[in-house]
Amino acid sequence: MQNLTPEGQHLVTTMSQRYNLSHDAIVHMLIAVSNGGGSMAQFNCPELGGGGQWMRGGMTMVGDMFNYGLKNTVDNLCNDLSNALASTQVFPVIPAGTPGSNQWWPQDLGVPFSSGAQNDIKYAVFPGRLAVMLFGNVTVYDTLDHQIGGVSQQQGGDTSLTFSSQYGTLSVSSLPVISGPGLPQAQQTNFAVPTANSAASVGQSQSQSNGYNQADNVQQSYQSASQQNFAQAPQGSDGLSHSSGSLDEVLGHIEKLGKLREAGVLTDDEFSSKKAELLKRI
Repeated sequence: MQNLTPEGQHLVTTMSQRYNLSHDAIVHMLIAVSNGGGSMAQFNCPELGGGGQWMRGGMTMVGDMFNYGLKNTVDNLCNDLSNALASTQVFPVIPAGTPGSNQWWPQDLGVPFSSGAQNDIKYAVFPGRLAVMLFGNVTVYDTLDHQIGGVSQQQGGDTSLTFSSQYGTLSVSSLPVISGPGLPQAQQTNFAVPTANSAASVGQSQSQSNGYNQADNVQQSYQSASQQNFAQAPQGSDGLSHSSGSLDEVLGHIEKLGKLREAGVLTDDEFSSKKAELLKRI
């Protein structure tokens, strides 16, 4: 069970009475908001409709997507918890550099000028260094001459990270590892473009063929996943299954379709048609 300070215990009791939720439900949401840096949360709480996501000042998603009262409850609760985390020592202070500490990176790196967290990944940017924590394991990368402007996680819930610099958007796994196990290599999705005219013509034809096959595979895999989710996920009053996993899969498929459009495999009309078809199945 998560340890709380006396102030944290008082906060949980107050929020439990205010929102008519159990102690465990409030602690679960408190940890989720804390893991999201006070600006976002990814949770799975039965008392709040199961799986869902919250973003401060943005979109709130719950399992029962048409239950607007539940959405308001989640949004108000998360905002209250976020404000409390900013002004109250809710969790006991853990020494820097130890698991569970807000300062989870090696102490010799100093103070980061940027940090964040998403799902099971945390990152912190330092001069010449990038620290990443995945499932409790910390890896430190050499950022070389990159001037990192931001770090983001790929859609779909995998463990790949990208960063933006003066050279564009690159994979974190492409950086040299200073210490730690490192992240898995990112899957190569670039299309090769031959230089010879004849080879370019053949390559373009093969690329388009493979691209449309990938688009069909995206739809087939989504349909297969949807059937499984409908069989396993509970249904709401609207007859649809509400599962955060199926939503993540749809967003992942849309992202893949976007890459096919950027590569010239799909036209804008084809992309819009496929996207609309996937969104109707949420």
